[in-house]
Amino acid sequence: MPGASAITTVLRGAVDLHCHSGPNPFPRRFDHAEAAFDAERLEMRAILVKSHHHNTVMDLLAMGDRLAKSSTQVFGGIALNSQVGGINPYAVAMSLRMGGKAVWFPTFSSGRHIECHPEGGGFPTATVDVPTARVDVHNDAGELLPEVYEVLDLIAESNAILSGGHLPPETITQLFEEGRRRGVKRMVINHPNFVIGAKPEQCLELVRLGAYVEHEVGMYDPEGYRKWDPKDLLTWIETIGPEHTVLASDLGQANRPLPVDAFIRVGSALLDLGLSEKDLRQITCVNPAGLLGLDD
Repeated sequence: MPGASAITTVLRGAVDLHCHSGPNPFPRRFDHAEAAFDAERLEMRAILVKSHHHNTVMDLLAMGDRLAKSSTQVFGGIALNSQVGGINPYAVAMSLRMGGKAVWFPTFSSGRHIECHPEGGGFPTATVDVPTARVDVHNDAGELLPEVYEVLDLIAESNAILSGGHLPPETITQLFEEGRRRGVKRMVINHPNFVIGAKPEQCLELVRLGAYVEHEVGMYDPEGYRKWDPKDLLTWIETIGPEHTVLASDLGQANRPLPVDAFIRVGSALLDLGLSEKDLRQITCVNPAGLLGLDD
């Protein structure tokens, strides 16, 4: 395993597109400002903070004084679950026009997620009772809802990231095809082998549309919550190609590892398995920075 100084040098300037800091109804290990301060251990360039329940841009604006003290930039966005009204163009417009960088289509409100966790599990227990409901993106004829087109146009207008959320792969493909037709340039499928159930060949079709495939170090961390084999992650990277792969954390929850620590452990494991330092930087630094538009 590379020494601590060596791996931190390789990961210097990393960008985390999937940080679950707080405030949030689900218990969190730290808030967004604390996440930024901790990210400085890797001199991380930026993090994108995600809530399944609300628009995180407003959190960041309220924390502006604290965030200004960190060298790590923090960006927010909105997930289209029932708590924001589902596929709600008005909520999306507000988030993006106030600085949001990402729109996640339904996650725990998606039919796919509910099918995988019919008992309502798959997430920590909320600290308060939060009503929830299924959010669909299709009408009865299987066509995308008119509101979906409005949201895609807003994403294109802001040059923001379109995430497929926890929708099934066929729906994500339909969404990304329409997004591309409407001028969306930044598209991400999150953890394809968790909930979504996308095969590598389906992901390669999304890559041909211009999408990136995001994997979560929290799932491959030997001290994490799933402890999947990093060899499987390397196979995904080699199949899809590092130029179209992103590593993110999906961490910030209470009682789970800190994102920086998971990046270090999983990054070290990938190097030990033969991934080059250049490719590790590609998937942790270069690609996610491009998706956030940091070099535009």
